[in-house]
Amino acid sequence: MFFIKAIIFDFDGTLANTLPICYVAFQSVFKEFDNKDLSSDDIIAMFGPSETGIIIENLKNKNKENAIELYYEKYLEDHEQLVKPNSEITEMIRYLKEKGIKMGIVTGKARRSLDISLKALHMDNFFEIIITGDDVIHPKPHPEGVVKALNLLEVERNDCMFIGDSDADIEAGLKANVTTAGVQWLPDYQPSEFLVKPNYIFESVTGFKKYLEKGDQSEL
Repeated sequence: MFFIKAIIFDFDGTLANTLPICYVAFQSVFKEFDNKDLSSDDIIAMFGPSETGIIIENLKNKNKENAIELYYEKYLEDHEQLVKPNSEITEMIRYLKEKGIKMGIVTGKARRSLDISLKALHMDNFFEIIITGDDVIHPKPHPEGVVKALNLLEVERNDCMFIGDSDADIEAGLKANVTTAGVQWLPDYQPSEFLVKPNYIFESVTGFKKYLEKGDQSEL
């Protein structure tokens, strides 16, 4: 019997390598509406709010609604080519489901793009609760989303783990007073080291599964 009753995951960079599709969609929007060429670093610097929030806050063109629609058109159109399923992660999610672990997602993504990704990656039936950037006032590193997820999952903080790949994820999890793990198991997105120290770091899905099976709760 696992000592963890629920696991809350970040999505981008944690459950799926979606950074390439985000780059393409944002670059298309800002080129089309502001005639501006964005580098990957330019895009990463805007991360925090949902995609719609990023466009509303950063696009100079007043036609925000059409810009948002273009983002989702590109996100859907290029998803299959740029975002590949990861068999290890899919098997991990199935494994946790079979073991009776409650699972949720807390992501800065908007609901619309998350739904596209979950459906495309065949992950849309695994999670009891989903909190997106549309569902919170304060995005990560604020703990609002993680706290909401805990309440909806109806689990105590001590029985839950939050897993993410960024410093904002780690800070949000720690501020919510849940055991927090930083993961570096996907090829893009994660930092080489976490500036905010998580309770655990997992460099592989296999290592995480071994940790769960062993029940080792010792801190790093």
